[in-house]
Amino acid sequence: MDLSPRTLPDTAASPTPSRRRWAPIVLVALVLVAGGVIVTQFLRSAVDYYCNVDEIGRRDGCEEHRRLRVQGTVDAGSVHTDGARTAFTISFHGATLPVRYDGQPGGIFEECQPVVVHGELVNGTFEGDRVEVKHSNEYVAENADRLDSGDVSAESGTCSPPA
Repeated sequence: MDLSPRTLPDTAASPTPSRRRWAPIVLVALVLVAGGVIVTQFLRSAVDYYCNVDEIGRRDGCEEHRRLRVQGTVDAGSVHTDGARTAFTISFHGATLPVRYDGQPGGIFEECQPVVVHGELVNGTFEGDRVEVKHSNEYVAENADRLDSGDVSAESGTCSPPA
């Protein structure tokens, strides 16, 4: 049996216990901060401000070079398709906004229909990347007889409600 005194371990060779405890905490904190920054940037870019055509440039949040959803009615005679691009104007409360859309809106998109266009206002033209047509199936069911009456005046090029 050895009864000689033992020597203490060399402290310079191994890290101190307090250093070992802080390293994982710092690493977890860095991962959480990085995740928070990524989520914040994603949410900020995913938010589209909802504006009417007459609010563009007048209401806070409805400025150029910002992602927007703009509501208006497609003006009669304004829809022009050139290859893969569709251009039209939308109006709301007397204000008009030119829109360029990559592609053809399709579906029930047509003149004199209310739409919401997603995109960005660049140099006075709204560059849209998504078009939603606002409609109600309830109107078709309850007022089918009114749908056949003309709602576009060819002379004036304006939209008017059915008689």
